[in-house]
Amino acid sequence: MSAKTSRIAIHVAYGSLVVGVVVLALKAFAAWSTGSIALYSDALESVVNVVTALVALVAVRLSARPADEALPYGYHKAEYFSAVVIGVFIVVAAILIFNEAWHGFISPRGFRLDPWGISVSVLASIANAGWSWWLLREGKKAGSPALQADGRHLATDVGSTLGVLLGVLLAAALNWPQLDAILAGLVGLTILWSGWELIKQSVIGLMDVAVEPKTLHLIRDIISANAEGAIEAHDIRTRQAGKMTFIDFHLVVPGAMSVEQAHQICDGIELKLKDAVEHAQITIHVEPEEKAKHSGIVVV
Repeated sequence: MSAKTSRIAIHVAYGSLVVGVVVLALKAFAAWSTGSIALYSDALESVVNVVTALVALVAVRLSARPADEALPYGYHKAEYFSAVVIGVFIVVAAILIFNEAWHGFISPRGFRLDPWGISVSVLASIANAGWSWWLLREGKKAGSPALQADGRHLATDVGSTLGVLLGVLLAAALNWPQLDAILAGLVGLTILWSGWELIKQSVIGLMDVAVEPKTLHLIRDIISANAEGAIEAHDIRTRQAGKMTFIDFHLVVPGAMSVEQAHQICDGIELKLKDAVEHAQITIHVEPEEKAKHSGIVVV
């Protein structure tokens, strides 16, 4: 990630924290003014949003640090760890919501349709929807898993809030206070699923997942087309760590080829790969022709 891109990602993360605090305040007012358990659960989810924004901010700042002696491959995986932490907080929030929903179901209590409370909740959803779109857009541009995870979670939050508002109106129309508690339970299930998806995706990232088949095919084509003078390339391996893509392979060259000539071929391949694969770090192992396996990429 370039210095400019890192700065943008950090500014976006700060924005998420500010938006999260504002939306939390709005939803807390809506829950207080109506006395609705469902709107209370929606406000509790916004607490998770604030924690999410804070963790994402720390992760984005950490991942922007350059590689050093302690971590020679960089700090890019910090964002995957942050997504795991966010997922854990989501699960905790879901448990608290389930507890409140259960007590509200077995001991129903009334709530009131305060116009200000409902209006404020709608305003909070509009703010979340706009910021979610912005986070997903900027997170994708910056190659930031933490910002994209935050954006996906906010998008889920928007859907659950709209569902809660419609359900609260229906519960009031039917004079069925237990429906309010049921809605709170559904909010808990929604964010529990969101937490599971975040943790699952983060674990995959921490396991050094390979690039997609389409990208791997592109890498192989580039090596084949730009390694003139070599014999073959084999044992191509890729892995992703945050925004970085690591590519390494063995390049077989004629035994009589000089080190300088082999180095020029490697430079040409690296240049083309970095043009095609953003944030790529490439390692090429040069080998003599007796190391050829006759099973890799035949150079065009």
